[in-house]
Amino acid sequence: MPHLNDKQLTELKHKLIDEKEQISKHFNPSDKDHRQHTSDSLRESTGELSSVDNHPADIGTETFERGRDQAIDSTLEAELSQIDAALDRMEEGTNGSCEVCGNPIPYERLEALPYTPYCINHASDQKLSDDRPVEEDVMTPPPSGAGVHRQKIAGRFDDAGAWDAVEDYGTATSPAMDVEPEKDSYKKDV
Repeated sequence: MPHLNDKQLTELKHKLIDEKEQISKHFNPSDKDHRQHTSDSLRESTGELSSVDNHPADIGTETFERGRDQAIDSTLEAELSQIDAALDRMEEGTNGSCEVCGNPIPYERLEALPYTPYCINHASDQKLSDDRPVEEDVMTPPPSGAGVHRQKIAGRFDDAGAWDAVEDYGTATSPAMDVEPEKDSYKKDV
C-alpha cells in the first residue's frame, strides 16, 4: 500500500468500519420491529393459524416478501464478508493492491468501493455466481411457439378463441328465468 498515505488509509478504514456497523444493525435481532427469522415456517412468520381462509394472493405476497428478505440478507452477508476481508488485508498491508495483477488500486476507486480487491481492469473478469434458481431444475421448457408466434400454430386452443368456444354453450340463464320460457336458453340459437 505504498501508494496510499496514512490519511487515506485511515479514511478507508473508517469507511469500512462504518459500513460494517450499518450492515450489522440489519442482522441485530434485538430490534423490536425486527422481522421474523426467515427460517421459521410461513405460518409462524405471518402469525396466522391457518392459511386456508386467506386469499391465494396473500400467500403469494408473503412468499415474495420472504424471498426478497432472504435475497437482501444474502447480499448483505456477502458484503459483510468482503468488508471483513478488506479489513484483514489492511492489517496485512496488502489492501489497495489488485489480487490478480498486483497493481495499485487508485484511491478514487477505493473511496467509492473500499472493500474491492480488484483494479478496474480485473473487476469485470470476476464471475458473479453460478447459482441458478432451484425452480429451473423442475421446470419444463415452454411449448414450441409460445409467445409472439403462438397464434400461427393451428389446432391449438388459446385465449384468443376462448369466447368462440364458450359461446357455443349458450348462456347461464336457466329456462325458467328466460323472457321466453318456451325457448331453451342453454343452447345456442341455431
